[in-house]
This record gives sequence, structure tokens and C-alpha cells, in this order.
Amino acid sequence: MNASVKAVLVSAVASGQGKTTVTAALARKLVRSGMRVRVFKTGPDFLDPMMLQQAAGMPVQSLDLWMVGPAHCRKLLAEASADTDVILIEGVMGLYDGTPSSADLARAFGVPVLAVIDASAMAQTAGALVLGLRDYGPVDLAGVIANRVGSPGHARMIRDAMRGVPLLATLARQEESLPERHLGLVQPGEIASIDILLDRIADALVLDMEAWQALPPVAFTDEHAVEPLEPLLRGKTIAVARDAAFAFLYPANLDCLRELGAELVFFSPLENQPVPAQVDAVYLPGGYPELHAQRLSQAQEWQASIRRAHAEQRPILAECGGMMALADSLIDASGHAWPMAGLLRGQVLMQKRLAALGSQGWATPQGQLRGHAFHYSRLETDVALFARTIKHPSGDAGEAIYRHGSLTASYFHAYFPSCPQAVAALFLNGAGA
Repeated sequence: MNASVKAVLVSAVASGQGKTTVTAALARKLVRSGMRVRVFKTGPDFLDPMMLQQAAGMPVQSLDLWMVGPAHCRKLLAEASADTDVILIEGVMGLYDGTPSSADLARAFGVPVLAVIDASAMAQTAGALVLGLRDYGPVDLAGVIANRVGSPGHARMIRDAMRGVPLLATLARQEESLPERHLGLVQPGEIASIDILLDRIADALVLDMEAWQALPPVAFTDEHAVEPLEPLLRGKTIAVARDAAFAFLYPANLDCLRELGAELVFFSPLENQPVPAQVDAVYLPGGYPELHAQRLSQAQEWQASIRRAHAEQRPILAECGGMMALADSLIDASGHAWPMAGLLRGQVLMQKRLAALGSQGWATPQGQLRGHAFHYSRLETDVALFARTIKHPSGDAGEAIYRHGSLTASYFHAYFPSCPQAVAALFLNGAGA
């Protein structure tokens, strides 16, 4: 597979510069002009991809040299390039932050960088910032998008300071921005006027179309045939919780389960829907159970069904928010304790301080299952540790993994394609490690 397509990696000097807003605005603008646009997100993330999917109208996959791996990243890019006009990759944190960094990803696949700068409190100094971003690595710098520009005159000063680097677009300060909460952006489904907001931001993005069209295409090749996965889950049906409380789910995880041969059915604990009776296993991904604690505590049919599935020894994998919903109780930010399903002894306490953030791996008998952790709560339990993840790249101890009967629970979010065999073992008998 070998195709060339216009592609850029959208990055910045730090978080908070407006990468997601700019990427979403650019995607929406290009889609409305008739282009086929695929967007990817660098690193472990659930919320930004939801917003980018809303903007582009296509699923957003993750790219990460460690968690996803170079081979799978190459495959995803090559597949996308075969039937699209533009590939946008939103970076993570600052351009050179992390191991591996967004710059590492850009260099690995020959993708030029589009630098987003928050120009609200600078003018000519923007040139020094941009040239530093380009030369530190270095990276191939395609151009700049200046965010939070105050006026046309302000934009001209920034353009004149670029010393030959194209100013591809400007975005004025917006009265409305993409709303956020403690884990990041608010989910698009919670914003009634999300498409109107995205259209407004896209309208406000002043794109130099001539400079954009002048960007050279990038060739993505995937010459190594990937062996299909052994259908270890053939004949198995897995129930996946999916609603506003359980929405943190890599699209690649569902793809991986299907490639392993599983049939997937979806249900909503938030709507008090029970675990379907005919399924062989249950997957409870992360999300925001703390925002829906009262409804979950009153969902008696859902709670009884998950306890029944556990009593029948059907494998259950509960990640982060999924685990929180299975504790005895969840204590929200106001201190109110809400009863949960009670499969895992202990209580979950919300806190203002970030409890964990970063990439982690779980060493299983089938290989290392990679993923990440990101949460603002802690679990107080006397359940013995079954295993513990290892943080990347430090090698320090990471998240606790608990095993109670057929239940495997942890704050760890696994990226299933990193070790499909371990995932199959978890859903076959709960003994993936």
C-alpha cells in the first residue's frame, strides 16, 4: 500500500495553546470545502478525539510510537491515505515533550509540523518562538497558525516576524470556546449546539488557501503484510458499556475485539439497561461515572445484572470509570457517598489533585499490554493486588490491578492492539496475567 496525501502534524510549544480548537476548526473548514479529511490524535487520549471526530465526521484513531507502535501507526496512516485528501494529526503537550514526543512521531513518518502559537500576548517575538520550535529538533516546519489574534494589524506583525515561515492561518479570539472540565474537554454529546460552535470557529479561521495548496504531499507506505489475528474469541459475545458515563474507549479496541472474532453488543448502565443475558463477557470502559453517580446508584437493574454476571463467572474487564462503578461506593467532589454495584470492596473518592497521568504497560504471560492512566480519584480497598503496571519510560510502579473472581479491574486503560493475545485471555477466562 503506497499513497501520497497532504498531511501535517499540528503541535505547539505547550498545552493550552489551542491545538484541539485549531485542528477541529481546520478539519471542519476543509470538510466543508469538499475535501475528505482524516484526523488522528497523538498519544493516549479519549476526549480530544471525540471533538475531532465531531469536526471531521470520521472516527479518530490514536498514533503513538510506544503505545500503538511504529508498525501499527504506519498501517493506520497508509490505510487512511488511500481514500482521503488530507490527514491532520493533533500532537500532544508541547512539540518536544514526552518520550516519545510529537516531534518523534512527525520525523518517523516524514510529516511536516504545523505550529500553533497563542499570539494573544506577543507580536514579533512569535517569530523567535516559531524558529526555536523548528530548529531545536529540528523538524520540517510546514507553517504556523496564529491563535487568539487581536486584529488584522496584529496578524501582519506576526506574519512579518516569521522570516520565511508561512503563516498559513489565523484565528481571532473567540467569545465561545470548546468547554472543559477536570479531565479535559466536555464530550461533544453534552453540548447541544456543538456543530454550530464548530462551524463558527471554522468560519473564524482565516486560511491562506494558496499556501495550504502549496504544501507538498506526504507518501505513506505499508509494504509489510500484517498477519490476521488468530480468532481466539470466535463464537464469543462481549457486552460493552457505552453511554455518557462510559465513553472513554479507543476505537481500535473495538476493532481488535472484532478482529479476534468476538461479536459486540452495547448497553447503557446509565439508562439502567442490564447486561444482556446471552453474552460471554463484559467490558466496562472508563468515563465519567462521578458526574452521573446518582443515576448509577439508582440503576438497580444494571447493578443486579452485573452482580449476576459475576456470580456466573463471566469475565468482566473494568477500566478506570468502569472500576469506579463496581466499588461499594463513590464519594463525589461534594463529599456525598453514592452506592455502586459492590463487586469490588472499598470506596472511590474524588479529589481535586490529579492522581495519575501517563503511559503504562502491564507485563502479562502473553506479552506487554500497553496503555495509560489518567484519573482524579483514588480507590480505598483491602483487596489484594493481583499485579501492577509499570510506568513508561521511568519504569516506576504504576497502577494496581485487582482480580476478584472473574473480575479484572484497574485504573489502567489498555490499548488492545498492543497485545491482542493478552486481551483474548482476559475475555476468555479472566486470567490474562
